[in-house]
Amino acid sequence: MAKVLIIDDEPNIRKALREILEYEKHEVFEAENAKMGLDILKKDEVNVVLCDIKMPGMDGLEFLDAFEYKDAIPVIMITGHGDVETAVDAMHKGAFDFIQKPIDLNRLLISLRNALEREHLIIETKKLKKKINKKYDIIGESPAIQSLKALIEKVAPTNSRVLITGENGTGKELVAHWLHEKSHRNTAPLIEVNCAAIPSELIESELFGHEKGSFTSAVKQRKGDFELADKGTLFLDEIGDMNLAAQAKILRALQEGKITRVGGEKEIPVDVRVITATNKSLPEEIKNKNFREDLFYRLNTVQIHVPPLRERIEDIPLLAEHFMKQMSESDNTPLLTITDEAIAALQELPWRGNIREFRNVIERFAILCNKQVTADDVKKYVSIYNV
Repeated sequence: MAKVLIIDDEPNIRKALREILEYEKHEVFEAENAKMGLDILKKDEVNVVLCDIKMPGMDGLEFLDAFEYKDAIPVIMITGHGDVETAVDAMHKGAFDFIQKPIDLNRLLISLRNALEREHLIIETKKLKKKINKKYDIIGESPAIQSLKALIEKVAPTNSRVLITGENGTGKELVAHWLHEKSHRNTAPLIEVNCAAIPSELIESELFGHEKGSFTSAVKQRKGDFELADKGTLFLDEIGDMNLAAQAKILRALQEGKITRVGGEKEIPVDVRVITATNKSLPEEIKNKNFREDLFYRLNTVQIHVPPLRERIEDIPLLAEHFMKQMSESDNTPLLTITDEAIAALQELPWRGNIREFRNVIERFAILCNKQVTADDVKKYVSIYNV
């Protein structure tokens, strides 16, 4: 059952539509003009709007201009025979569909069903996006994390390239996800590449793609990650491990906004925001001739440093609560509690593996501890692993 708003100045049309929709078990709201319809939409939760185009005062096109949520609530326009061009104009303004008078019952029900399916898809997509955002949450209220979040908020809406630095396990990939999600590119893909995990002889094919027959195993044409990330974000993790030949090609791509596939000659324009991350000191890598200085300056427009866990130990209670809840939900097990003494013991540890190590420790507690984590459990299950 859906909630449908009918906006039409003709009582007979409203009555006929109401009878049809109520027979199909939908809840119906009525408005005799567009202004009244907008008032109803402010007060009541509506799934679909049926709106006449020709009405005195504010007409259907003006209603579309005034209705801020047409992307979320589908609007089906009702039009006379002579108003088809106007109806097409309404589609350009964001209407979902239009139906001609006299209204065909089957046509109306099909359009309504399609509109509801689209609304359902939008709702599910929003739910999924919330789950994804939750997965990549940056947990903490320490001054270091507050400063980090503030910097992300400032940098994310721009197209500036960002170099994320920090030790292994600090959460550099979370920062990359936040930068993408809070940018105007968030409807396009975020493509992640772990430069350290790809053999040096394959990195160029991975990034720039290849043409069929360009090397022995190239049995078909393949788009590279730069093309796949077009209009979106390309996240190059562990950029310090990339070979010099691939670095030169990336530099050219950043300078010209174009790439060429391996074995190809055609230049392909790409519109990509590049975010990189490393746990190495790139200035040191430059001194050792392992990293191009000109590429470093191209990538290092804005640098974001992710602090190690030992510099934000006041976040450990929040992190422990967050990960214990995750474990409980994923394994469908009772939620662990943790004593203040256990928290204090955790805060004294060096955490060389940072957040990644901390999460593993919480998972160990979830498996080995019974209901509550104590200071003795920390001594028993954590300290012996730190050498």
